[in-house]
Amino acid sequence: MEIRRSDIRRRIRHSEARSILSPCSGFIAEAGFTHSLTPARNCTFGCTYCYVPTLGIYGGLQPEDWRRWGQFTTFKSNAAELLRRNLRPGQRIYCSPLVDPYQPAEEEERQMPGILDAATETPPSIFVLQTRGPFILRDLDQLLALSRRTTLRVSFSITTDREDVRRLYEPHCATFAERLDTVRALRAAGIETYATLAPLLPCNPEALAQAALEASGRDLIGDPLHVRGVKPNGATTRDAAWRVSAANDLNDWLDPTFQAGIIQRIERVTRAAGRSFATGPRGFGMLTYSSSPPRIQTK
Repeated sequence: MEIRRSDIRRRIRHSEARSILSPCSGFIAEAGFTHSLTPARNCTFGCTYCYVPTLGIYGGLQPEDWRRWGQFTTFKSNAAELLRRNLRPGQRIYCSPLVDPYQPAEEEERQMPGILDAATETPPSIFVLQTRGPFILRDLDQLLALSRRTTLRVSFSITTDREDVRRLYEPHCATFAERLDTVRALRAAGIETYATLAPLLPCNPEALAQAALEASGRDLIGDPLHVRGVKPNGATTRDAAWRVSAANDLNDWLDPTFQAGIIQRIERVTRAAGRSFATGPRGFGMLTYSSSPPRIQTK
């Protein structure tokens, strides 16, 4: 389901931010990042499973954000200016744990080119873009310029190979085919791009892993849907995804034991291809190494 441009314009808000880079803690810090960069508040992808609304004020949100998740977004209008003032050479930046930098509203707003230009002028040690948005290809020239100044990596989220599932959980996101095409295009341009199977939605694990390996040519990163039973604190899957799962007889995908079996199936595919697959901070840590990839031990 696409969002019309007229609808996007009505969903865009602006505010001046006091800061743009936040010191990392928790999951992202364990992966090796020093700072996160969040260019907006609330996300027009509006995915049912998104963990950000469950963070509340601790995710920098206002009550209207978590009550109306996905219905609008508030761009930080001075993001590029703030970034220019706060970038330092040793920083390892993750953009973004709280909003997709290439959410649908970015096509209208065009905020990311300025952010990439600012990072190019004063490059950090590592700059990682986490997205599921094919709009990233619009900024290929800026990405290439930044990649010549620092270690730039794109972590591109591919959640399922099933279109019926995508439409249930993330109807405003690109199709499986479009995401694979985007990863291939970034790779062909010389951008270091990882296929990130996160969150793992109902899928054919072997087919998903094989397609992701073929598109990226790299080790795979992943994570199952967060479950409060095994993650007592912090972010977790929002209630909307639980309701979708229950209504479509897909509750197994929120069961930790079942999830472990899916991860093992993906690991078998990656090992057979001479690659690795890791989840959690260990997986996302692949994005923060400086020169050679970390050694990932698979069972």
